[in-house]
Amino acid sequence: MTRLLIVTAVEAEAAAVRTGVLASGVDPATVDVIPVGVGPAAAAAGTARLLALAEAGGAAYRAVISAGIAGGFPGRAEVGATVLGARTIAADLGAESPEGFLPVDRLGFGSNLLEADPALLKTLTTALPHAIVGDILTLSTVTGTAGTAAALLTRHPDAVAEAMEGYGVACAAQAAGVPCGELRTVSNPIGPRDRAAWRLREAFSALTEATAAACG
Repeated sequence: MTRLLIVTAVEAEAAAVRTGVLASGVDPATVDVIPVGVGPAAAAAGTARLLALAEAGGAAYRAVISAGIAGGFPGRAEVGATVLGARTIAADLGAESPEGFLPVDRLGFGSNLLEADPALLKTLTTALPHAIVGDILTLSTVTGTAGTAAALLTRHPDAVAEAMEGYGVACAAQAAGVPCGELRTVSNPIGPRDRAAWRLREAFSALTEATAAACG
């Protein structure tokens, strides 16, 4: 029996995903949905542990999906939209300089970008034809000003959303040789921080529906 691992940051996201798994009609024993913590470090550590335990137990996962809610760039991914990551980018991994932000690639210390597994991404886009496909940024500090949002889009013109875990999950999956993808639903617009504009209920509902379609 092959299993799929879906990791989220928090239990509220995991609950929405589990509801979608049950609605999909697949055997729930073939899909593990586990929250691993907030931020790229917790996501990487938690996902790596789960993948290693599964492999050691002789039941390695066939793929891992980083799922949850996200902020969407206005005009690209509106509140309630479903987004799929063609690439996951650690957008704040690098250094400041007088000329501006230097990504870790420019520093010669590796890469801040990982591409989604092509076969997994094709499966997800087929199941979710209305999903918005683009780069999903991973940030340890999410955006709270219009200036930062504009700067991110200048550096990452294909970005559609931002979250806090995707790159960490992708790093763990790459190290384990497991296909990885990122699926998120938009709860708020990226820019000036305004909790009154967040629509968590709508985003969780969309996450359930997207999971049901992806697993069905």
